[in-house]
Amino acid sequence: MLQIGDLEIDTRVQRVTRAGWEIPLRSKEYALLEYLARHQGAVITRMELSAHVWDDNHDPFSNNIEVLITRLRRKIDDGHLEPLRHTRRGAAYMLAANQRET
Repeated sequence: MLQIGDLEIDTRVQRVTRAGWEIPLRSKEYALLEYLARHQGAVITRMELSAHVWDDNHDPFSNNIEVLITRLRRKIDDGHLEPLRHTRRGAAYMLAANQRET
């Protein structure tokens, strides 16, 4: 079980909840979220996400990462006062509680 604030990820059954509400995710969305959660508080680069969620041959500069990040932000942060997914503009992404957007 991984937990960031009120977000819980049950890695055994790939179930995600926030504030007790289940969040349905597609397989790539789940893979990206789990990777960010396992590296909670760390700044993760596009290259790292690309290699983990796809493979080493995936172009880290394609818009696939942006699309998944946008979908995840909507699914895990919309309707909550405290965002958990953060962007370091021009650098990378982070999943953490109590962080400020930059």
